[in-house]
Amino acid sequence: MKPIIPLKDCPTGGCGTKIGPGDLAGLLAGLPVSGRSDPNVLAGFGGAEDAAVYQVSPDDAIVSTVDFFPPMVADPRRFGRIAAANAMSDVYAMGGRVVIALNLVCFPERWDRAILREILAGGAEKIAEADATLAGGHSINDSGLMSGRAVTGGGRRDGVWRNRGARPGDCLVLTKALGVGLTLAAAAADAATADAVEAAVASMERLNRDAAAAAARFTVHASTDVTGFGLMGHALEMAGDDVTLTLDYDALPRFPMAEHFAEEFYFTAAGQRNRTHCGDSVSVASLPPAAQEVVFDPQTSGGLLLAVPAEEAEAMVRAVQQTDPAAAVVGVVDARRRVAVEVL
Repeated sequence: MKPIIPLKDCPTGGCGTKIGPGDLAGLLAGLPVSGRSDPNVLAGFGGAEDAAVYQVSPDDAIVSTVDFFPPMVADPRRFGRIAAANAMSDVYAMGGRVVIALNLVCFPERWDRAILREILAGGAEKIAEADATLAGGHSINDSGLMSGRAVTGGGRRDGVWRNRGARPGDCLVLTKALGVGLTLAAAAADAATADAVEAAVASMERLNRDAAAAAARFTVHASTDVTGFGLMGHALEMAGDDVTLTLDYDALPRFPMAEHFAEEFYFTAAGQRNRTHCGDSVSVASLPPAAQEVVFDPQTSGGLLLAVPAEEAEAMVRAVQQTDPAAAVVGVVDARRRVAVEVL
């Protein structure tokens, strides 16, 4: 019999379990950080970047990140694939290539070890798909299940993408559909169709490698991946203090039943934390309540959000759509207004 993760014994899984951005900012404020003055640290503690970047030669840099979370699907192999794809996504969001990955596992001692083997096998499949090397890891017995990866990548020093740098006049491209958190919440209540769940799981399993490679053929002014802080939280980070991101809700790719699940109140605690954190810095007042839930919804292994010159945006979308058919131009970058992000 195929081993199954007993989700009833697990907390809500995926990136929805992340500490909220507001709480996290408070925890990190004033933390002493050694090496802050190292000129080779191109992306580090500050700036809410997706990964750390360290220059190792005049032309080359390494990209380093780590990610892990509890399960959100009962199939252990698919959970392993999702956890690995999500961990590697930060490297792709920085414009890098994945080189090596290390397993991170917490596993309940009382559970069938066949579950763990399937999780590790699924992760190994995705790492192989990324043309990377699984180089080891660390595992412990624990009261709950967690899986993830520490990932090291590489890239050209002048090819590193940052989450800041969007310019007025740019267009915004999103590469995957929204609504993963809402779909998983509905699935946990046995209220989601098999087709809806499969669409979300398949999206979470898909690497952002090909989307990033297609985007790299064009000019990328800013990049991030959309995960636990939702579209609004990550767009807020991209806007910074310099620009306003104006998003067209009708243009946003969404899973077909995402709004329906929101209307049926399958909200997540993480979505509400995202809304609270964004506060008055974002404007969604023109949207109906269900649509508001979609833009705050936490995503697991979500797509890339890219700021690109307007004249290149449509061609980039066509290139990305070869592997990520949901990709779309979803908004524009404007000079700074009262709010950092507005959805119309």
